[in-house]
Amino acid sequence: MNSRGVLPAVVLSLCFLLGVPGNIAVIILKPNFQQLSSMTQCLMLNLAVSDLLCLVTLPLWIYSLLYGWIFGLVACKILTYVMYCSVYGSLLNIALLSFQRYMLVVHQQFYNQTKIRLLLVLLWPVAMILSIPALVVRQLVSDEQWIRCKYQYSCGAQELAVQLTETLVGFISFFTLLFSYIQLYRKVNRGVFFNNPQTSRLVTCLILVCFVLWIPHHTVNVLGVAATALKDKGLQQQI
Repeated sequence: MNSRGVLPAVVLSLCFLLGVPGNIAVIILKPNFQQLSSMTQCLMLNLAVSDLLCLVTLPLWIYSLLYGWIFGLVACKILTYVMYCSVYGSLLNIALLSFQRYMLVVHQQFYNQTKIRLLLVLLWPVAMILSIPALVVRQLVSDEQWIRCKYQYSCGAQELAVQLTETLVGFISFFTLLFSYIQLYRKVNRGVFFNNPQTSRLVTCLILVCFVLWIPHHTVNVLGVAATALKDKGLQQQI
């Protein structure tokens, strides 16, 4: 067993044990959904499904952290692709949910639910297209005595393109979220907006979760982009 993979495996196990029942409960029980519009309900359910899609792949990643990748190249590529579809789907869904609330409150005269539904339908094809590089760059790599399912870039330009895509989608989603709720806060009565416990919890959780979980990842990606663009081997090795 690989002792270096124990801590990440424990973290992923906790994510699996908490996330799978939680998202299934959201899909089946739909807590407090009666207070939400039908469009918001669709977006929340879509977010739960996309999160669940990523979570169900975790047992194989946990095993690979401890004992190496034994599932073959095809499984390596497909599972990575599914994971990226889920991640991009979640990010785009959060951005769309924020934009929908912004349009509904701030620009109600221009709000068109049919167009929002169309964006929701297009969300998954876009996520699938953005995830295609995972099928190309994910390879089986020997790491000491272990076989790993890892990134293997053919050139610096390919690495730069993949890192830029991840970073741009992440930052666009986060800043869409931030902009939308700042505008909502400015538009409606501040006391009404933040004295509503449900709204306050939703806003706080979305912003904090996106910031805490995604900003470190994208900061590393930005450093990776800089290292690749500048051909700084020292920085690349540190990252």
